[in-house]
Amino acid sequence: MSKKHRREEHEEHADESWLLPYSDLMTLLLALFIVLYAASSVNVSKLEAMSNAFKSAFTSGIGILDKSALIESQDELDKRQKQKHEETDMKTQKEKLAQQEQENLEKLKKELDTYIKKNGLVTQLQTQLNQSQLMITIRDNALFSSGSADVKPEAQKLAVAIGRMLQNYPDYEVIVSGHTDNEPINTYQFASNWELSSKRAINFMKILLQNPAFDPKNFSAIGYGEYRPVDTNATEAGRAKNRRVEVSILRKYTDTDTTNTVLNAIANDGKDGQKASP
Repeated sequence: MSKKHRREEHEEHADESWLLPYSDLMTLLLALFIVLYAASSVNVSKLEAMSNAFKSAFTSGIGILDKSALIESQDELDKRQKQKHEETDMKTQKEKLAQQEQENLEKLKKELDTYIKKNGLVTQLQTQLNQSQLMITIRDNALFSSGSADVKPEAQKLAVAIGRMLQNYPDYEVIVSGHTDNEPINTYQFASNWELSSKRAINFMKILLQNPAFDPKNFSAIGYGEYRPVDTNATEAGRAKNRRVEVSILRKYTDTDTTNTVLNAIANDGKDGQKASP
């Protein structure tokens, strides 16, 4: 009787063994749901606080999680460095061109001065090289008769000679300007000194442009009348200096201040003179 009882008790315990794997499975499922719940409810404020802490730890101010910002910042840095190199190269190139231009204009001035001295024209022609231009000043009595805008036959040779020296530098802008004294003129040809000075500048420019080496788009003529004197109009000697034609070869490469000066001068041309282009 006792043996039978022990056997039934043993069989009852064997029937409950399935509870162990079941409990393990339940435990795993519970852990899985806890993990899923934790992943679905991230504390955003804590994550932002951590990101800000990392940002403040680096001088660049870029968070370690902000990979796109880091790439963008590097791109901007590379772009600025490239732009800086390009600007440096442009500045160096401009300085070289400015130096070459200075040498060209000095050589041209020397050629003109040699021609003037050789032909005994020191009292009639002058050259001046400054930060904006090379200017050739010609007294009006070397070019025109009194009250006339027709270039004298002997003066035409002078214009041709000047053009021959300028033809080695055909890319420069050239401005021919006419000036008079303040003695009024009123003839059937010229109503005022503006008309006279403008016509003289145009006629002299036309002779220069007979040289096929020149491009007319680089030339212009201006009449200033009596409004740009270089000396007093109270004396005959002063008035003689004021009656002149100026041929200006403009620089291409100047500093900012000089460029502004030239632009201001050109702007004033429309107020003070009459300008004509071929």
